[in-house]
Amino acid sequence: MFTVKDSLTEEEIQTGLRAVINDGLATQALTTLTGGVFLVAFALKLGASNPMIGLLVAILPLAQLIQVPSIYLVEKYRVRQPITVYASAISTTFWLFVALIPILFSPQAGLKLMVVALSLNAIFTAVSACSWNSWMRDLVPQDRLGSFFSKRMSLSTALSIILSLVAGIYIDYWKRLFPSREVYGYSFLFFCGFLAGLIALYFLSNTPEPRMNSDEERLRFSQLVLLPFKDLNFKNLLMFLGLWNFAAYFVIPFFTVYMLNRLQLSMSLIIALTVLSQIMNLTFLRIWGKVSDLFTNKSVLHMSSILFAACILAWAFTSLPDKHLLTLPLLIIIHIVMGISTAGINLGSGNIALKLAPRGNATAYLAVNNLTNALAMGLGPILGGQFIDFFAKHEISWIINWTRNEDGIRNVHFQYWNFFFLLAFLVGLYSIHRLASVKEVGEVNERVVINELMAQVSRRAKSIWPLSAKRKE
Repeated sequence: MFTVKDSLTEEEIQTGLRAVINDGLATQALTTLTGGVFLVAFALKLGASNPMIGLLVAILPLAQLIQVPSIYLVEKYRVRQPITVYASAISTTFWLFVALIPILFSPQAGLKLMVVALSLNAIFTAVSACSWNSWMRDLVPQDRLGSFFSKRMSLSTALSIILSLVAGIYIDYWKRLFPSREVYGYSFLFFCGFLAGLIALYFLSNTPEPRMNSDEERLRFSQLVLLPFKDLNFKNLLMFLGLWNFAAYFVIPFFTVYMLNRLQLSMSLIIALTVLSQIMNLTFLRIWGKVSDLFTNKSVLHMSSILFAACILAWAFTSLPDKHLLTLPLLIIIHIVMGISTAGINLGSGNIALKLAPRGNATAYLAVNNLTNALAMGLGPILGGQFIDFFAKHEISWIINWTRNEDGIRNVHFQYWNFFFLLAFLVGLYSIHRLASVKEVGEVNERVVINELMAQVSRRAKSIWPLSAKRKE
């Protein structure tokens, strides 16, 4: 059923790239319908406590630890397609079990089964991701990494926006029709996600696989795992990505909590801001992809991480100490810039790891990269929650007074949330400093990158509003 080829023709490569795009769309449908707010809401309907919700959120990043033995699996058999397909098939099956929980089990027993099912799903997903990353490293041409994955991510993001809105409307409609059976509405979403996962398996099964490079001497497993840490440049990349993901996930999970509890915003307004951010993310994925192909992924990472760090700091000024006249305009600007910067960070961080991982040992390099990121993303929200409680209990505050003409005394009151955002900003700033140690072929002056980015934005704007441009002429 699965065949490995010594070399691929251009036609086979193009066929494979189309299959990878379609697989990405189907996988995004699975992720959207079974994750995020829908998964949390489903667990709450089953009676999950806050600690249980935290456990469910932590399962996926912690399961990435399994990527270490996954390296051994890939290197032993040296075929990525069957490993990816079989592991994906097993992981997808557990969503069917989750969908059947309200039908077959009591809420208490269902929650326990849910933890087990999600844990096994995450473990096999990690195995699949390890072999898939190595597979893509050899399949996607290096000079098209940026444009290809930006296209894949932009299409997936567009689908995610549409599915999220449709699924949200569906859940509200189901709740009105069957108020006492709301939990079954989520079961149907998970079943649809399971079907999307089966579609993804079809496209994975029809994606060609080039043979792994076997020219170099085969290394023992222990040597293979340690190899990325002996590569100074890749080690610097790991340090940057680890620190950056820690800083980002230290604060990202609590943005919604802050808007609900501190700013007292309605859920509809929060959803509108989130969609705005996703639209900007979708708009700029192609732009960042072209910039990364022209210059380097490091340039994209540097610019986008600075923008995101500035957004983290800006959150501290949305309440001083309460909502003020500029709170909503500032939130709109923050979500716009966050969408732009997140597109560059996600694209650049994935592509630079693929580019710096040497052919033949890509499995070990990319698995260690994923492991580092997973640990950072797992520890970030855990410690973030602890720091919020620490700042709140100790009533940390900083009051700045100044006089402006006849207006009198004005106060800027920094409380625990403001210090929390400031701390995350400082960690993010240090991680950007560590990025300077990473070397990538083709680095140019930052001003050149900024000029090209503005040119890409200008061209995109003209393509979107061609009629208005003609009228002006």
